[in-house]
Amino acid sequence: MWKGQAMIGRLLLLTVAVAATPVAAGSAPAAPVPTAEGARPGCAAAIAYSDAHKGLAVLVIRNGEVVCASQDTARPHELWSGTKSLVGLMAAAAVQDGLLALDERASDTIAEWRDDPGKAAITLRQLLAMTSGQPSAIGRPQGYADSLRVALTAEPGTRFQYGPTPLQIFGEVMRRKLAAAGRDADPRRYIERRLLTPLGVTVGEWRNGPDGHPLMPQGLVLAATEWAKIGEFVRMGGKVDGKPLVDAATFAELFEGSEANPAYGLTWWLPRATPSDDPVTRSTDITDPAAGLPADLVVAAGAGDQRLYVIPSLGLTIVRQARLDVAALLAGRKSDWSDRRFLATLLAPRSAPVD
Repeated sequence: MWKGQAMIGRLLLLTVAVAATPVAAGSAPAAPVPTAEGARPGCAAAIAYSDAHKGLAVLVIRNGEVVCASQDTARPHELWSGTKSLVGLMAAAAVQDGLLALDERASDTIAEWRDDPGKAAITLRQLLAMTSGQPSAIGRPQGYADSLRVALTAEPGTRFQYGPTPLQIFGEVMRRKLAAAGRDADPRRYIERRLLTPLGVTVGEWRNGPDGHPLMPQGLVLAATEWAKIGEFVRMGGKVDGKPLVDAATFAELFEGSEANPAYGLTWWLPRATPSDDPVTRSTDITDPAAGLPADLVVAAGAGDQRLYVIPSLGLTIVRQARLDVAALLAGRKSDWSDRRFLATLLAPRSAPVD
């Protein structure tokens, strides 16, 4: 049996065990918390640090085995921008299916852009890297058609501008390409068929945007056990039963930063020093060269400090979910969450003190 399949089976058993655990009315379901013998040494301290920062769930998989789990790992939570990283995987699947190439121009599909010199030059890679030149109101995605009409504020490829607009545009590209190929044109159903179903991922919800189309930059609701399955797929190099489920070369390119922001690949965050000084990049400390993080760490990240960390060299997939402080987000207040401290605590040979 493929090791990832065995891991999925163990996660399913964990989910069933959590669901079957008797709980008092109104209380959260209890999940096994391996914080004694056999647990990862930093487990209890990492969970405590997460809990102290509005944490809801922590789940750690090492080489396919659950080695640390808090409560609520089976309860679905909003991933917010953690959804974005699944869009990168969708692109790799679409390349394998012959639907697109990363460096093709979006205007090959979006015909109405062809008479606009700026937009006509935008590539699909730039959309996924957030360097396509369109600004965004973070957390307020417009529909696909409205996203196409957003004016450029930078030359494509020159500036990192994080937000929902580029991925909503990519959703429209996928919709048109699928329709042209005679397939179901819904990008969400494509992701479900090509990725989520083969990986055994159960979706809690996936919200639509104002136009009725599925949101690409946010909107996915998953339990930690389900998000971990996506992380394990990434840890295993995008393969199932030893065979690539997506295009292998494109999969590797998801984890390469751009010149505009070396710390952001194609929908995945990376531990790289970066000249980008935008608020979203500043919100994580994995870009600090002094952090000493594994070079192969990749991160899917969402508002409220939702995190999926994957460290192939250590055999680790780590999920962290938390309550989103909407008032703080709207007020522009920076979270005091530290990715660096959480990972250092978890990976420490013995528990580290928690602030």
